[in-house]
Amino acid sequence: METQKLIDIRSLSHEQIKEAFVSKGEKAFRAKQVYEWLWNKSASDFDQMSNLSFETRNWLKENYVINQVKVVDKQISSDKTIKSGFKLHDNHLVEGVLIPADDRMTACVSSQVGCSLTCKFCATGKMDRIRNLNPDEIYDQVVHIKNWAMKHYNQPLTNIVFMGMGEPLLNYKNVLAAIQKITSPEGLGMSNERITVSTAGIAKMIEKLADDKVKFRLALSLHAANDAKRNQIMPINESNSLDSIIKALKYFSNNTRNRITFEYIAFRNFNDSMQDARELLAICKVIPAKVNIIEYNPIGDGLFEKADKNQTDKFADFLMKNGVQTTIRRSRGKDIDAACGQLANKKHEDALI
Repeated sequence: METQKLIDIRSLSHEQIKEAFVSKGEKAFRAKQVYEWLWNKSASDFDQMSNLSFETRNWLKENYVINQVKVVDKQISSDKTIKSGFKLHDNHLVEGVLIPADDRMTACVSSQVGCSLTCKFCATGKMDRIRNLNPDEIYDQVVHIKNWAMKHYNQPLTNIVFMGMGEPLLNYKNVLAAIQKITSPEGLGMSNERITVSTAGIAKMIEKLADDKVKFRLALSLHAANDAKRNQIMPINESNSLDSIIKALKYFSNNTRNRITFEYIAFRNFNDSMQDARELLAICKVIPAKVNIIEYNPIGDGLFEKADKNQTDKFADFLMKNGVQTTIRRSRGKDIDAACGQLANKKHEDALI
């Protein structure tokens, strides 16, 4: 049978796999065994399923495929950050990052091949959006990065951030399905509270998160505290104004009681003035949130520069003195283009054509 006609077995539910076994005349519990191999044990090949008979494994190979994500490139930064190119079953590539720290091991994963939002400061935004990632492709990134944490640093993975390539809320169904598998006892069993989904700000989808009463954390890539500046750097703001986003975040906060984080890249002489700080404080008084001020990581076009350190410290100090929990995030993995905003498959652009 031709490979393209095989069914992606991880696109099936446990019940659908059970029905397939029963219709074949097999015992229903075989489905549970297969499901455990696929998700809890992250099997990449049917031959790994050692508690199944040779005949059953052959039947699976004749009818199904495991579209396992493969690591095609791995770079380790001088600060111990690890970035990898992940090859998908159709030869497209995405990137993921392990960010080690003293108190945590964080996986930064992608949700789309490319991105459609064209944010001016982001390397991924200069690419076309080719397609959404499937739940299993997101899941596999986490598994690989989890394995790196143990192999290189002998530490378990503690956190996951959807801050890689793509806009997670434009791949809503698949992102939530992946998180369900990541947090399920049948999968990786991680805590929702250790997962953060970052969005550029799509108001109606933030409201949908609230309606679905998600348990994970939400982060808004804010980067400017007024519409005029935000429109310049994030075209999505033209159809999702700050007023509409703030309204959606209020709704989300009231319905989920989940913490919200504002991500704020500090650009020199653009959004780093004390007036900008006062405008950000005004938003924080409406939406209680913590603020992560992020160093800008140049992407080679010269449009922006990193804000002066003293000015960034002054900006952060103003917020903290006014009761806003604020952290300055120093960039990690800059020497391997693994820092915030730098993921763009530079070494594998031919694979994305």
